[in-house]
Amino acid sequence: MHPAPSLIVFTTLSGLGFGLMAFLGIDPPAKGGWVMAVFAALALALAGAGLVASLWHLGHPERAWKALSQWRSSWLSREGVLAMATMAVFGLHAALIVLAGTQVALLGWLAALLAVATVVATGMIYAQLRAIPRWHSPLTPLLFVLYALAGGALLAGQVTVGGWLLLALGAAQLAGWHLGDGALAASGTTAETATGLGHLGRVRLLESPHTGRNYLLDEMVFRVGRKHAAKLRLIAFALAVALPAAIALLTEPHHLLGGVLVLSHVAGTVVARWLFYAQAEHVVGLYYGARARA
Repeated sequence: MHPAPSLIVFTTLSGLGFGLMAFLGIDPPAKGGWVMAVFAALALALAGAGLVASLWHLGHPERAWKALSQWRSSWLSREGVLAMATMAVFGLHAALIVLAGTQVALLGWLAALLAVATVVATGMIYAQLRAIPRWHSPLTPLLFVLYALAGGALLAGQVTVGGWLLLALGAAQLAGWHLGDGALAASGTTAETATGLGHLGRVRLLESPHTGRNYLLDEMVFRVGRKHAAKLRLIAFALAVALPAAIALLTEPHHLLGGVLVLSHVAGTVVARWLFYAQAEHVVGLYYGARARA
């Protein structure tokens, strides 16, 4: 699929924001209310910026509020409702600490659980799509959660915890790439099943369904070469997982090195997100001559 910049920004920033909220809800800074104010403002700004970025992908952003009414059946709607609930509960939790010096543990845990639930809902938007076998897997929401928690831990200064989460993220990401490469073939969907002509033998494209570019080709049949994908995977893994995990677990990072650790993880996450969209083969591509990789 076409890797829209708005979706990359949305999933990256909102994941970091809600991941940071989860850690601030469970273990807020012990250095005083104003330190909490800075961290809370960062978490809310990241989550808010991510949600605003998601509106860029809508044809009519002014109608976004209507999506919230479909929470019974839509993961997109559930994500929106959970995001607003999370930010409200977390905002109250942070305000009590900053303004009154009072920490309500139950409120903090509720904010943390809502933050994780929001990220799960984001992942389920993609995991529910049977038409994209690479995404249609329990690994998809798991990866969203691990990226959010690992990034949130690093931003919160929970470096050791973040390091172990990065190792879990690395294992899940490698598994996701490996299984995803064969997901379309494993789904059993082919040009023969798509056209219903399999009883006649192998189906091949005689002429393109369209004489020019269209929405389906631009959005659903995006291609990235294997050679380029392999290089980008290496870059994403090195920046998002390997380098920050090594710094977190093998050194005692000071503020400057901690900043490098966070920036490396965020840069790697952006590359991984680009690949997440770019390598998602929609089954509609079978009508344009695409073949499942063996």
